[in-house]
Amino acid sequence: MPHTQYKIKPLQHYAITRAYICYLLLISVFLCLSFNSFALTNVGDLKSQQKSEILFNIHAYYVEDLALQQSFESNQQFEALLAQLDPYSKYLNEQELEALFSSTNGRYTGLGIEVKQQDQKIVIINTINNSPAALAGIQKNDVVLAINQQPIVNKNIDQVAQMIKSSDTASVILTIERAMQAMDFDIIRSEINIESVTSSLSSFGIGYLAINSFSNHTLHDVARHITVLQSNYGSALSGLVIDLRDNPGGTLQSAVAVSDLFLQSGTIVTTKGRFYDANQHYRAKKGDILNGAPIAVLINENSASAAEILAAALKDNHRATLIGSQSFGKGSVQSLIPLGNGNTALKLTTARYFTPSGQSIDGVGVTPDVAINQSGLSQIDKVVIIKNEQGSDDPLWQNSDVTDPLLLKAQQLLTMK
Repeated sequence: MPHTQYKIKPLQHYAITRAYICYLLLISVFLCLSFNSFALTNVGDLKSQQKSEILFNIHAYYVEDLALQQSFESNQQFEALLAQLDPYSKYLNEQELEALFSSTNGRYTGLGIEVKQQDQKIVIINTINNSPAALAGIQKNDVVLAINQQPIVNKNIDQVAQMIKSSDTASVILTIERAMQAMDFDIIRSEINIESVTSSLSSFGIGYLAINSFSNHTLHDVARHITVLQSNYGSALSGLVIDLRDNPGGTLQSAVAVSDLFLQSGTIVTTKGRFYDANQHYRAKKGDILNGAPIAVLINENSASAAEILAAALKDNHRATLIGSQSFGKGSVQSLIPLGNGNTALKLTTARYFTPSGQSIDGVGVTPDVAINQSGLSQIDKVVIIKNEQGSDDPLWQNSDVTDPLLLKAQQLLTMK
């Protein structure tokens, strides 16, 4: 059977955690998922031609040369073949593909919660600012017990997301366990615009920049926030803190572009795969938006993918000091390959990326220069910590309410430069 060979455009490449893109239509899912997502697709719904096209693209573009057979006699056999792929490769139906495009543009329709699977429980790790979930009172560390009165015992994150998606109404009832008590929250799904960047300024010129994800707008947002910080200070910044904690990633191009803002020269990242376009070497162009002012980057175990590209690029080029704990270690790149008439796609791992020093961080992570272990802070916590609640005369870093050890260490290092 003849096959159409699609050219994968560079802008289709993603350095994204599986969690970041799969269900942003519903919820922003925590990144630490290890099971293969193809197993969740009802392969019985795929026609023989679709299966053949998927297998052809795996043969042509997958990062590893797998010994996949060319034909299959049953759905179970086809599913077993797909199970050989890594957990970041996935068939995207029309709804999931639309959700991906929406999320990379910083918007999605859903509840506005980030969750993780912990001890077979679905645990809230964050709520998006001003989202339906945040306004309803959902809190960090809440445990989800049921959706629309249907228990979720022994269900994984994808199954929970599907239960939310399949709700007959815009209103979704989440049953939450908090402090050993169960409570119901009636939440209405709505479109959420995600601010990928937030910022604040200390009175002595050190800026704080929290990058929550890497979307198509992040480069513009970072540059705009830095310009505003410099304008508010009335001079060039004396230093900058870039907070990448709990950042699950985003597009490879966004991470490269943001890295280039702070670098005069040097390698940002390289990617290596089996087909020609998967092999790229990204270099910085001359021009540093901070004119050499020192940078401290905050990372934790939930900093992944595109966040790790930025952290490693600044570390290996001796442009920033990394503070925190070992990052997640998601060092692979996914590409979108259109299927059929283009309404569906294959998100396939086509390359692995390597830091400027030539290291693969896949399964390892980026090692901080200054190791400080700390549980992840939600974006709400970050904003509260960074605001100067005592008034403009009180320097941000001297605020008695500031208890963030990574932020305090960053201040110490930047003021010593």
